Amino acid sequence: MLFEDSQEPDVSLTVDQYPDQEPDVLRCSQGHRTTLSLRTQQGGWICLLCFSNLISNPRAPTLHVSYALSQLSHALSQPHFLNSIISFHPHFLISPLLHALSSFDDDPIAQQLIDIISALCASANDSVTADFIAQVSDKLSYGALAWSRRQLYMLHCLGVLLNCQINDPCMHIRDKDALVSNLVAGLQLPSDEIRGEILFVLYKLSAQGYASKDCIGANGLHAFCPSLLRLSMEALLKTQRDDVRLNGIAFLMLLAQIGLFGNGLGNEISSLSSDEPDHFMQTTEEGPDESPLSVLFAEAIKGPLLSSDSQVQISTLDLIFHYLSCGDASPKQIQILVDENIVDYVFEILRLSECKDPLVYSCVRVLNLFPCMEQSFRQRLIIGFPTLIPVLRYVAEVPFHPAQAFTLTLIQNCVFDCPGIASTSNIDELALILSRMLERHRDGEIGMITETFLLVCSIFVVLLKFPSSRGASNLPSLLQESLKHAVLACLTISEKDPSQLLHSLYLLKESYSYSQEECSANKSSSFELRTCIVQICTSHILPWFSMAVNELDEETVMGVFETFHFILVQNPDIQATELAKVLLSSSWFSFSFGCLGLFPAEKMKWRVYLMLSSLVEVLLGKQSGQCIRDAVFFLPSDPIDLLFLLGQKNSHDLDLSSCQAAVLLLLHFSCLHDDWLADERSVLASLEQYILVNSGDFFSGSINSSTMMQVLNLYGLCRGLAKLSNQVSHSLEAERILFHLLSQSEWDLPSAMIHPVAVRWLFQQEKISKPLTYQLLKFCRRDCSDGNQILIRKDKSHIIDVRVIADLVATRDNYAAKLLVCLLVELTEEGAQNQDIIAVVNLISTALNIFPAASDQLCLHGIGNSILMVVYYNSSHSSSSELLVAILLLLFNILSTVHHEALSDGESWLALPTKLIDCLIPEVRKYGWNHEGLLLVGILSLILHHSSSHALIEASKSIIFNASLISTINSTVQAVSSKGPALIEHDEGTSSGENLILLLLLYYFTLRCFRVVLPEVADWQTFLESTDMEQPVSRINIHCHDLCRMIHFGSPIVKLVASSCLLEFLSGISYQKKGKPVVSQCFMGYLTTVMTVLEGQVFNDDIRVAMNCCLCLSIILGWEKELEMQESGVVRSNWYRLIVEEMAMSMAVPCLASKSFINHHKPAVHLTVALLKLEKIPGWMQTVFDDLSISSIIENLKAVDVSPEMVLLFRALLNSRFLKAEHITSLNIVFQACRKRMYNNGQEHITDEHDRGSVTRSDGLAEVCEYLIHLMESQSSPYTNAGNKRLSDEIEMFFCSLTEGNN
Repeated sequence: MLFEDSQEPDVSLTVDQYPDQEPDVLRCSQGHRTTLSLRTQQGGWICLLCFSNLISNPRAPTLHVSYALSQLSHALSQPHFLNSIISFHPHFLISPLLHALSSFDDDPIAQQLIDIISALCASANDSVTADFIAQVSDKLSYGALAWSRRQLYMLHCLGVLLNCQINDPCMHIRDKDALVSNLVAGLQLPSDEIRGEILFVLYKLSAQGYASKDCIGANGLHAFCPSLLRLSMEALLKTQRDDVRLNGIAFLMLLAQIGLFGNGLGNEISSLSSDEPDHFMQTTEEGPDESPLSVLFAEAIKGPLLSSDSQVQISTLDLIFHYLSCGDASPKQIQILVDENIVDYVFEILRLSECKDPLVYSCVRVLNLFPCMEQSFRQRLIIGFPTLIPVLRYVAEVPFHPAQAFTLTLIQNCVFDCPGIASTSNIDELALILSRMLERHRDGEIGMITETFLLVCSIFVVLLKFPSSRGASNLPSLLQESLKHAVLACLTISEKDPSQLLHSLYLLKESYSYSQEECSANKSSSFELRTCIVQICTSHILPWFSMAVNELDEETVMGVFETFHFILVQNPDIQATELAKVLLSSSWFSFSFGCLGLFPAEKMKWRVYLMLSSLVEVLLGKQSGQCIRDAVFFLPSDPIDLLFLLGQKNSHDLDLSSCQAAVLLLLHFSCLHDDWLADERSVLASLEQYILVNSGDFFSGSINSSTMMQVLNLYGLCRGLAKLSNQVSHSLEAERILFHLLSQSEWDLPSAMIHPVAVRWLFQQEKISKPLTYQLLKFCRRDCSDGNQILIRKDKSHIIDVRVIADLVATRDNYAAKLLVCLLVELTEEGAQNQDIIAVVNLISTALNIFPAASDQLCLHGIGNSILMVVYYNSSHSSSSELLVAILLLLFNILSTVHHEALSDGESWLALPTKLIDCLIPEVRKYGWNHEGLLLVGILSLILHHSSSHALIEASKSIIFNASLISTINSTVQAVSSKGPALIEHDEGTSSGENLILLLLLYYFTLRCFRVVLPEVADWQTFLESTDMEQPVSRINIHCHDLCRMIHFGSPIVKLVASSCLLEFLSGISYQKKGKPVVSQCFMGYLTTVMTVLEGQVFNDDIRVAMNCCLCLSIILGWEKELEMQESGVVRSNWYRLIVEEMAMSMAVPCLASKSFINHHKPAVHLTVALLKLEKIPGWMQTVFDDLSISSIIENLKAVDVSPEMVLLFRALLNSRFLKAEHITSLNIVFQACRKRMYNNGQEHITDEHDRGSVTRSDGLAEVCEYLIHLMESQSSPYTNAGNKRLSDEIEMFFCSLTEGNN
């Protein structure tokens, strides 16, 4: 042993004084054998015998002992020394080290000794560790433990040895029972340190024994169980040290795992229940006053639960978990834990945990083991409910967090057992968390096990049933999102886990029920929620269900059916109706019977038929599907069997009659929506059989009207489809019976639901014209009860509405138009009530509003004669103003929509305008223009308009030469036009202005009619004569100066119509003149006044008025020779030069042109062209259109900007030789590019059709004016026609002029 201290006598000292001496001859100072001396890495020697003697001497100075131990410890860290001692003297130091451990009451020395022992055991073979264990256990086994530091060291050493990594360390203990007995007795010592070491040793002994049958285990500890359990719990209760708590908890955990813990407590409860005072768990040496072990256990774990060490808390919670989950804990023992407030302790840990793992998991796992049905636990769970919400928020963000299901279960128990526990804010917060979980689950951010998903849905359902949920403002919107995420997430995994889909459907149903509650705080939110639910069903569930039904199990299919059925049977609303319509559009009937083929179980049949009955009731009304529910017991699952039942003779069999009623309703309703349960041939055959075998019931009246209409719909539909497919095979007898029934019995087609194909087929049957006519009258009476307006149904139900009638009237393949015309004639001849006639007239007017083409069919079937008869009827009877207005509106609508070819010059159309004039004009002359008179003006205008297309020629003549009409119109116009500047007040908003506009329009169409009707008789120049000259009153004649006065002083609309009239008769003069000189009465001064008025309107804001005036000026300038205009200096006016210069400026430099002229260059072009066509072109034209100006205009011209007026101008400049070669070349390039653009874009199709609604109101004169003005504008002049065709024609004429000039 090497010591540097010279004050150490009696200790062998060996130094390197003889470096040349061999090691085996070296001896220590005490002369011990050299084999016991081991050399260190520093060159010194340690004599093991001297070391042993030193540490074994209790009287040795502790300083020396400590120094010797430190030197040995340092030497053991050297591989050479360690190998030497392990190889040659492995057991030599065992006894000295243990003797020293039991001899010194010095903590540092004890720690040094234990460290050396640990080092030797870790490096030597297992026999060294076994020897240590045997000797230490002997020392502890053969002597009672007492409070001693030395025994504490020995216990700690045994614990360290038992912790070594050797096989079965306990097998080296010679007397295990004695050791355990001493250890158990030692737990009573008043020392936390000793109790802690004892608990650790007991834990290691028990753990080793639990793993090996040869060591201490359940059997070895069973004898000590009563005292051991109590003493262990008391030690845990008394200690304040966390390391002792950890040892005690670990030991109790092990006892719980090997079954001793539960057995002991179980026996205790048994003894408590059987009152056995001698039971070892209840009565101990300390007497019967001790607390029961269950109470002691509850008290013992309180301290560890309140520890600041989270590891202690977690271990304690794990102990509680094993205690509750192993199955050994009785309800009485669990109740003791609750009564001792252990639940409150756990909630407090959870509250202070700041949501840190694994503390959260341990807490919620323990709480889930307490029985929620116990009232005491529920009370504590309610108190801890606010703590669970932030915990859920935390665990919900972690994918597959093990505490998710536990936390959700606790919350579910809370909200389920205590409906009032959650406030409005709690509900909103929970809904937000749950919605976020479902969203992330759907998006794939986090996974969600089935149990968690089911809990989320269940909690949502419970929250919806809370009274406080009505005030949760965010709940409906969060619920919408949650439903989308839940359903969409389930649809992708439905085959793997159908339970998730079923729970999401359950949530869907409960959400819809929640939205139906009348006490909902926000009605709009509830409406949006229902809309969202139906959208989920129609947009997601239904398409998926239709595609995946073959892969689904019966329970899932039933779940989907139940969900749809649940929505349908709620209070009928927009959403339920929308779902029903979508289901029907998805062929739900045939799909449902397809499901019956896949799942023929009785419950599936019930569900299908009940849902179909609800589907019918949603669209047809309550109780309409009752017959299906009544017959559900007897109805088969196969549609073919349904047809077989229908074809049977019922013979007053109530069950069969019930089945046949249900079958008819199913076939009727499914076929209405083109969802055939069988092919139409089979349905028709079965239906004909039903009619034939049950004809007696039909004729006897035992078949109700609804059944009859269902038969009629099915029969008409099958026959109509057969006709479309050219199938003519049918039963003539069945048809005869049905037609006879329709002719003899009362039935109501307007109120029935019937397929359009069936309706069309019925109106194609001439045999039932009479009953169909009566049905039309019923329809008119029902839908025209207001006498003025027909209500058009906007939904797509199959009830016959005016749109169906209008479609029939507009087509030629049926008798609807003829029947309406005949009905009108019949009512008139029979002298029916005015309301019936008005109803029919209004129906025809409304049909024209929907399908204007119907007017052609009506005219072909003599509507003119019918109207004439109504007019005669009205004039000869009560002369109803309402009927007259209705017939005038109808006549106007017909004339405004009919094609010319459909009109004939029959006597009715000839007599009709004359009769109307005779009826209305006397009233106008007496009382002034009224509403009926102005409608008549509109009708007369349309008749004149048709005459320009060579239709209604004779009727037009009767109008033109009607003296009463002429005098009335002329006097009215002269009276108004004489007001001068006050004309501006007579606009379309006043009655006088409206009268004037309509009369001017009539005058315009009269002028148009002259060219066609009386081309040789008309003397156009009389329009230019002065009013002072005496003229015969032979036609409507508004003089030129009156028109000019209206153009100058009139309102914008009056200006437009008056200028159109002036343009029309100036065009008529030019047409009639054809080179003949203008008569002398057309003196220059008169025309100068006209031209002055026209020149003032060139810059009118209404470009249509400006265009008309410029065209009038162009026509007058064309009379250059006859009027000797050059001599008058008209064309040399500076005003014309200003117009042309502004036009040229707007084309050459648009930014410099005056704003008022930018949009008026088109009218000015026509005036410029007229000036260029004069025999002697004004000299200033050369100045305006010089080379620079023309070049600038062409340079600014793009292909897309080319208009017909631009090409017209360049053609005039070309003909006047204003264009040079370079100008023509540039224009050629631009025009070719324009042609290419028009070709690429396609030719524009111009139509004369005018988008407007028919005039159906009594105050519809504004619409009459609008339409007549449209007709006037479309026909006033070819120059006003726009479009690619006119542009293409102008370009072609330009190139023709260019070719002629070159030639």
